[in-house]
Amino acid sequence: MDSWLQILVLVACITPAVVEGRVRNYTFNVVMKNTTRLCSSKPIVTVNGMFPGPTLYAREDDTVLVRVSNRVKYNVTIHWHGIRQLRTGWADGPAYITQCPIQPGQSYVYNFTITGQRGTLLWHAHILWLRATLHGAIVILPKRGVPYPFPKPHKEVVVVLGEWWKSDTEAVISQAIKSGLAPNVSDAHTINGHPGPSSNCPSQGGFTLPVESGKKYMLRIINAALNEELFFKIAGHQLTIVEVDATYVKPFKTDTIVIAPGQTTNALISTDQSSGKYMVAASPFMDSPIAVDNMTATATLHYSGTLAATSTTLTKTPPQNATAVANNFVNSLRSLNSKRYPAKIPLTVDHSLLFTVGLGINPCPSCKAGNGSRVVASMNNVTFVMPTTAILQAHFFNKSGVFTSDFPGNPPTIFNYTGSPPSNLRTTSGTKVYRLRYNSTVQLVLQDTGIIAPENHPIHLHGFNFFAIGKGLGNYNPKVDQKNFNLVDPVERNTIGVPSGGWVAIRFRADNPGVWFMHCHLEIHTTWGLKMAFLVDNGKGPNESLLPPPSDLPKC
Repeated sequence: MDSWLQILVLVACITPAVVEGRVRNYTFNVVMKNTTRLCSSKPIVTVNGMFPGPTLYAREDDTVLVRVSNRVKYNVTIHWHGIRQLRTGWADGPAYITQCPIQPGQSYVYNFTITGQRGTLLWHAHILWLRATLHGAIVILPKRGVPYPFPKPHKEVVVVLGEWWKSDTEAVISQAIKSGLAPNVSDAHTINGHPGPSSNCPSQGGFTLPVESGKKYMLRIINAALNEELFFKIAGHQLTIVEVDATYVKPFKTDTIVIAPGQTTNALISTDQSSGKYMVAASPFMDSPIAVDNMTATATLHYSGTLAATSTTLTKTPPQNATAVANNFVNSLRSLNSKRYPAKIPLTVDHSLLFTVGLGINPCPSCKAGNGSRVVASMNNVTFVMPTTAILQAHFFNKSGVFTSDFPGNPPTIFNYTGSPPSNLRTTSGTKVYRLRYNSTVQLVLQDTGIIAPENHPIHLHGFNFFAIGKGLGNYNPKVDQKNFNLVDPVERNTIGVPSGGWVAIRFRADNPGVWFMHCHLEIHTTWGLKMAFLVDNGKGPNESLLPPPSDLPKC
């Protein structure tokens, strides 16, 4: 062998494989921006003056650094919703869970690597009600050279759904806390920041999606609303669902999507009309007697060559309480479970847990509007109390007095959860976590209760994806219901709807050390205390251990 060839072979043997990922740097300046919607103006909290905020683009295996500078009067944190944050809990973002907030005039660099994930996620504020306007998309492209497991679209479009209040949202929730009652509902829903024309403001325009005939487009749909699940439709077009929560699913066709706050859905649309304008609609889904914003947000799918004066083809939105339409969509979701993207469902269970999720009523002498009581929310009858020191910091530095590890694995009091409520509607309060050994497996049944009213609760788990292996109405019955679990191709998500008056069962592997928040993604329920955290201990060695905190971690 020639000497130069020998050298090349030697170099190839001793040089480590080139890491595919690159470093992506973003600057997020949190600033106020005067914004007009519904023919009314107000200052809103934004990133870089944009609403919705900028889309964060990356590829699988990339490292992302986002410098967040706080230039508003509020404390701020940003959560990268659905990013696993393997060993980097310091970058997860929920205030007082993994970090103290970024105070006015301060900054913090969120530093994380995207491992084993590709698809659509979202980022949003995770303190107060700031995420009403402080949110945006995360688009994670596959590794270079790796195709989608479906036909490549001609173009991809981010579609962010949201809510809009004419009032300052911080004033809305402050008034609700003071009264002990529910807050005012929003004044409109939005599609990419715009409600579309309304009777109160017919002159305002909506979002327009320009398309060419005979092409395939992929919509990356995100529900960034605070408190409402939404139906999404496009007149005259079918949608092919290929992904939810950044996990591929077996493709299926539908004309209506249901999407809860915190959830994402990728849908292919074939522009099979020759021309025209077609309504895009986002309308509320609520199958309980609870007040919601009943306004439909509209946008327009506009074929090239169609005159602006052309009338728009309309679509009829589902009734607000169309449970059957929602179930039809949810029940169609199955993991792709291919050779390249297998569904790794834990088949054995180390922790079998049952958490009730619902509302309660506690005394509040100052709540005159609530007649001396306030509405609260809880998991397993524990209304979570936010600490003043971040739990992850207390855990890492062995600081006592911040939290306890006695969150109950089952309801402290057994009752007919979805039947007549117990006579005592009070909850207990505490900053409690449930402790898990590294790599242990968890089966968690989330059980709705009928206290005050049964309701669909979209529950989000930080730090993990999970498999939704079963769901049903009424009270969970392990002897009967486990027989119907799907342990082959259940959908994999990070946010799941607990059916109104029913239950959902999920499984996950605790392979990520740190403190991981779990809460209802209806912001009012989070405010009322429907939240808890899992504490996952370190495993063996550095690769199974939480990294130390960065030097610029905000101080409380």
